[in-house]
Amino acid sequence: MLLRQLRRSILSCLLLLLTIGSFASSHREAPLISSDPLADNTDVYAFKSPDDPNTITIIANYIPFELPEGGPNYYNFGPNIRYEIHIKNKTTTAADDITYRFTFTNSNQDATTFFNIRLGQQNLKTVYRCEKSTNGGTTWVTIVANGVVPPANIGPRSIEGGVGLGASSYNTLIEQAITTASSGEKVFCGPADDPFFVDLAGAFDVGNFRPEGNKINPPKDGLARYNVHSIALKIPVNLLQKDGKSVEQASTILDPDFVIGVWASASRRQIKSLNSGGDVGYDGGWVQVSRLGMPLTNEAVIPIGMKDKWNAMTPYGNNDLQFAANFTNPELALYMDDSKFGGAVGSLKDLRIQANSLGAFDFRNGRPGLFSLKGSSALTGTALDDAIFGTILLPNNASPRAVDLLPIFYTGVPNLRPYQLATGKGGNPLAAGKPFIHNFLPTLGDMLRLNMAVPATPRNHAKFSTLGLVGAAVLGLTDPMYTNPTLQFIPNMDGFPNGRRLEDDVTTIELQAVGGVVLAAIGLWYDDFVPGGSPVTPQLGRVLGFNAGVTKNDTTFKSAFPFVQDPWRGFIGSSYEPNQKLAVTVQNYNCTTGDITFGRIGGDPGRTVEYRAAGVVNGVYGTSINRQIEFGVRNDPNNSTIILMGRYVGDAASEVSYTFNFRTHCAPARISAESEPLSVRVLGNPSSKTEVTVEVTGATGQSLHFSVINSQGQQFGEHAVPAAGSVERRTLRLGQQTGVYFLEVKTPTDRQIIKVLRQ
Repeated sequence: MLLRQLRRSILSCLLLLLTIGSFASSHREAPLISSDPLADNTDVYAFKSPDDPNTITIIANYIPFELPEGGPNYYNFGPNIRYEIHIKNKTTTAADDITYRFTFTNSNQDATTFFNIRLGQQNLKTVYRCEKSTNGGTTWVTIVANGVVPPANIGPRSIEGGVGLGASSYNTLIEQAITTASSGEKVFCGPADDPFFVDLAGAFDVGNFRPEGNKINPPKDGLARYNVHSIALKIPVNLLQKDGKSVEQASTILDPDFVIGVWASASRRQIKSLNSGGDVGYDGGWVQVSRLGMPLTNEAVIPIGMKDKWNAMTPYGNNDLQFAANFTNPELALYMDDSKFGGAVGSLKDLRIQANSLGAFDFRNGRPGLFSLKGSSALTGTALDDAIFGTILLPNNASPRAVDLLPIFYTGVPNLRPYQLATGKGGNPLAAGKPFIHNFLPTLGDMLRLNMAVPATPRNHAKFSTLGLVGAAVLGLTDPMYTNPTLQFIPNMDGFPNGRRLEDDVTTIELQAVGGVVLAAIGLWYDDFVPGGSPVTPQLGRVLGFNAGVTKNDTTFKSAFPFVQDPWRGFIGSSYEPNQKLAVTVQNYNCTTGDITFGRIGGDPGRTVEYRAAGVVNGVYGTSINRQIEFGVRNDPNNSTIILMGRYVGDAASEVSYTFNFRTHCAPARISAESEPLSVRVLGNPSSKTEVTVEVTGATGQSLHFSVINSQGQQFGEHAVPAAGSVERRTLRLGQQTGVYFLEVKTPTDRQIIKVLRQ
């Protein structure tokens, strides 16, 4: 017994030393955390709730690259991990001002089956406890004692079927899992679509970004159709504001007292013991193994040799200052500097850092930037004055990006000169300009900072931009509605890096920022600017036109909490080939009466689509697919098209369009109908394969719509052909099960259904 205790003590000491010596987060971006996915913090979001101006939504995501079909042991929150969301609202305290801690418990309701869900019972059923501290973790109060985590979205039999949970839809499980904490916050914990989007393959192939619109080698969203696990909080502003004030009490939309900093973490016990019989034990203190504040910091800024150390540290106590050189002289800047390695990464050719801004200032790595002004009266009263924050933002003559990149990540940006738009500055970048940001919280640590007084930009606003504050800056510099020097709300002032919305294209924004776009916005123009001329130079245009390839998520976002979309269904899987994104089409059109039938292709089968079209009777949004083109439109020789709009009910962000030309549609339809009737042949029926080839004639020039349905009414695939040739052959997918399938082929004027036997 004594020997066993001694051996355990020695093992504990060794493991503790290993933990200290090799510190252990985003999507598998550090060596140690890449082997511990349940504790891997992938993304953090903090934004003014678009449906409620009095609340802030904070989302922390964990577990990267979740395959929807990854059974039988589907991904879940880990039972021996502390997941925490940290909030800072004061600079006078040394630690968190508010912390939310989540711990999860798993249990099996029917251990006699290998199925995850069967007959209303769920294995690895997960519940959670949420605790809250408002004194730096000294004391904790339980605010949710027994929260429910929805199961994985396995498939129709497991979720909606009588042999499974018998739910009306998966979304009802999400809604049932949303709870209100005893302290007033809305809380959701569970699986979701991964909202992050990036061309991972291009980015990590030595910066081989494939821009949007590249037809030869198009960008690929490396996270498309993968899931994560989300912890989402919808918090009243007065619970986050340091003095308990509501948003109505803010003095302006940039009130400095309404700034918060947000970061998230995961921690594990120091010791894990594997015992005989399959039991696992955990012991020792808690060690932070993952953290995330600003997106992509550890993925693309911190060098690989320091990533695990970064993950193990909090952003307090000046811990992050040891990494400051990676922001004041970032590695990425070397590939945007022709005197270094600018020619080495062709995809970044449009991003070139200012080397001679205003004929005087060089912001390339190792150059002085604005340091030549140090001690000058020109800096008096600006944020760069040593009496204010100059010792941080203008530290020496070899840290040029301390003036722009460092504050974005480490302090937030103050509403002080020179950090105002060039609008109204009269050519002097140090003069007062148009205010557009204040999220200043100088803790000298990496956090996602948000000014809660800034209103939300409606997601259906005509000027909503996924470029966040860069989009706001463009409007403030060029749009006559906003080109006055006074403080006013500019759309997208609530976007990254003032917080982070789900829609924000942070990869493009951060690359533009390294390329000097923030310097240009405040009047430190690019080198091709000619005094007295327009600051909107070709180089500025190239920077603003740059994108990192994938510029939006692979699905829509919800218009209400928790805003993240339902997780992808495992039964469909991550590599399912038929149409994935929602599209709308015209299924049938009667050239004589104008009767028209709308339809959908792809999208989430669990969500209802509504349609509208100008020039159609009752053309406003509604779920009816049967409409009629107005008589006057059909008989006006100047009209030939209608634009069909479709979206998930009430979800403006999901809106898609389809242009239907009813004149060119009718002419070939008449010719085809007169010359040859519609004929459909299935080649190889019965079939022993999971696919069949279909041949269609007699539909020349018409739109064709194929769909395959099994005997239970489940749709397995569909395909649309805008204009058929004289002979159309298509290969369509059948299900894995043998039995009878029905192939439906439709044109605007005809329809045939053929029975297919799968042996």
